[in-house]
Order: sequence, then C-alpha cells, then structure tokens
Amino acid sequence: MQKNHLEIACFNLESAIIAQQASANRIEFCADMNAGGVTPKLADFILLKSKIHIQIYVMIRPRGGSFVYSNEEFEQMKNDILEFKNAGADGFVFGILTENKEVNFIQNKELVQLANPLPCTFHRAFDDIKDQMKALDILIECGFKTILTSGNAKNAMEGLSSLKDLALKANNKICIMPGGGVRANNIELLKENITTNWFHSSAVLQNETANMDEVFMLKSKLA
Repeated sequence: MQKNHLEIACFNLESAIIAQQASANRIEFCADMNAGGVTPKLADFILLKSKIHIQIYVMIRPRGGSFVYSNEEFEQMKNDILEFKNAGADGFVFGILTENKEVNFIQNKELVQLANPLPCTFHRAFDDIKDQMKALDILIECGFKTILTSGNAKNAMEGLSSLKDLALKANNKICIMPGGGVRANNIELLKENITTNWFHSSAVLQNETANMDEVFMLKSKLA
C-alpha cells in the first residue's frame, strides 16, 4: 500500500516550524495569504532553510490576481527560480495561463526546464481552466510532477468527483494533489475517493499561522 504524504502551505516561519514538528512531509513556502500566496523574500527562505530539514517547495508568483503575466513579470519569475534554486529550494510551485485561460505551454515549459532537476507543481491556476482533462496532458508534456487542484470547484470537497476523475486519468503520470479547504474533518473522505498519495492544506484555523493540533490530526488520518 502506498504511503500518504502531507504538504502544508506556510506563509511564515512559525507555520513552517509547526508543520515540521507535527510531522508534515513538505512545506509550500509563500507570502501574502490574502493574495493566495506569492513569491516569498529570498532572505526569509534562507532563514527558513536554516531552521527546517523537511522539503521546501517555493511559490513563484510575482503578484496576486490573474495568472497571465507580462514579459517583465515572466523575467522576474525566471530570475526567482534561479535564485531560490541556488539557495537550496527542493522544488517550485507556479502556473501561467494564456488570456483564454488555457495552459501557457511555452512559458511553463521554460520555467520547468530552468528548475530542472528540481520538481515543479502547477498550482491552483489549474482551477481557472475549463477543460482540465486536456490541460492535464499539456502539463505532463511541460514536465510538471504535480497538480495542486480543488477539481475546478471552490474547495476540494465540492470538487471531489472531478478530483477522482482527474486522478484516474493521470494514472500516476502526474500526481493530483487535492487542495482547498482540506482539513482533518474531511481528509479521510478525500483519501478514500481519490487515487493519490499527496494532500495539501494550510492547516490555518485563524490568523495566518498553521494550527499544531490540526496538522497532527491531518497527518494521523493519512496514516
């Protein structure tokens, strides 16, 4: 039986330390929870790296809002990947769409190649895409290892049916990682219905800091 893993989205150092203490397998490190996560400061990552031994995937997103970026913003994303790669990131999380809300194949593939050999996750920009089944094949071709998604719904529970179908189509060629409203009170149902071994949560119950008991509960229910 495959082992299940837990990724915690962390917006500050305190959350990351809590996630590690509560046995999370990986951290998605970003800034600005209100914007849905943007690229953190390099100095904050370097400090975090000195305190944490579990894997850290870094969000590469120059701003909140749409996932269509200007040439200048795209250049910034490329520079950020190289800087965080050199500073010891374990992987990256990003996603670029076209004006038509489809996968921007050229730009995403370029970022994946820049990140190589580090793995990349396509984040919840995926949930802005209408034809997710077609997009899944394109993201595999881009070289992504994981898709973070709520199944084109407000949260993972509402998107459960779509997540189940996406995971079946993915057929282990790419990992479908449920995210969005994933909590200790619903993760067992997600685990039972979706063929995947990675789950994503912020474990935030108030403010912007992960809750220790929530992370422990999430992890124990994945065991």
